[in-house]
Amino acid sequence: MKLCAVGLRGIPDVMGGIESHCQQLYPRLVKSGMDVTVICRSPYVDQSVEEYKGVKLRSVWTLKHKFIETFLHTFLAIFYARFVVKPDVLHIHGIGPALFTPLAKLLGMQVMVTHHGADYDRQKWNQFAKNILKFGETMAVKFSDRAIVVGRSLTGVLKNRFSGKSNRILFVPNGAKTDMDTQMGAEALPKDLGIEPGKYVLTVGRLVPEKGFHDLVEAYKKSDTDLKLVIVGGADHEDEYSMKLKKQASDKIIFAGRRQGDELNALYKFARVFVLPSYHEGLPIVALEAISAGTEVIISDITPNTDIGLPEDAYFKVGDTDALAYKITHVDDMKLAINKEAFLNTFNWDAISDDTYVIASNLAMGIPVQPRTAA
Repeated sequence: MKLCAVGLRGIPDVMGGIESHCQQLYPRLVKSGMDVTVICRSPYVDQSVEEYKGVKLRSVWTLKHKFIETFLHTFLAIFYARFVVKPDVLHIHGIGPALFTPLAKLLGMQVMVTHHGADYDRQKWNQFAKNILKFGETMAVKFSDRAIVVGRSLTGVLKNRFSGKSNRILFVPNGAKTDMDTQMGAEALPKDLGIEPGKYVLTVGRLVPEKGFHDLVEAYKKSDTDLKLVIVGGADHEDEYSMKLKKQASDKIIFAGRRQGDELNALYKFARVFVLPSYHEGLPIVALEAISAGTEVIISDITPNTDIGLPEDAYFKVGDTDALAYKITHVDDMKLAINKEAFLNTFNWDAISDDTYVIASNLAMGIPVQPRTAA
């Protein structure tokens, strides 16, 4: 069967949770025998690259713009999918792009939407944008043939809210990498950062308010620690927030920019602790990746984070910089250890791919499906 994905920026190695999700999922679906095409946004990808691990990549033009980019590209991509790719299933990622679910249905496509989180909770959006995103969520659930949700608690909320469509709302989580190089040595750490194994706090993500990196910087400054702070990531659209944040850089607060591949894996592996102070997540892939690298984590207590099921010491009240500062200062005294084998079995990309394959294949064949969930 043929599947076409829209709504993401693109793959491979494009920064973002949805992009990481797709980069892990689609090559596995290809290995299972599925024909997969990803329609990428032209500003984020090398248009000469037409394949990644068997996944076909097609670049469709869009403006690089904070507010209209996603909607413009999704609108164009749906027509490209229908008349050029001609898939059995259109896979829409995110509730913003899902605004166009009715259009895809009008064009005669079977539609599967993955809900990656309540984006209307993001701090960067004004009330109008939040209302549009909430409407997109409604369109996703009411008009899609299947709605996959990555968060367990959010799945329950949506099933209750849209009880008439609850059989179409399916929980399939994000996963953790299982291909980390266990033999990787500290020499893989980026030399330009001047950091040593076990002597830095790490965070990874886009420099946007909802990630809470301003809280982390404030908490770090309040803490009594010899560890450095390394912030990996950039901003798709430089604004006052990202520029103000980067002005906090010092010898001990390091903005490392975007990193990928072995560099990023090494940063995960050799961090003393990984911190994610976010106000909004779907199911945080960066935290899952840190754990899969064997690194202890401290994360905010928002519901998508608590869904991971970490020890009590691993959580702090979101926005409470004093509590976070205390945990950074006393990290050696925190009970952060988890059963890594059990964790990897719960958030397993191979099982997640199997579930998604069954959902998409049965949808294409018109068969009702009740997947084996990966958690």
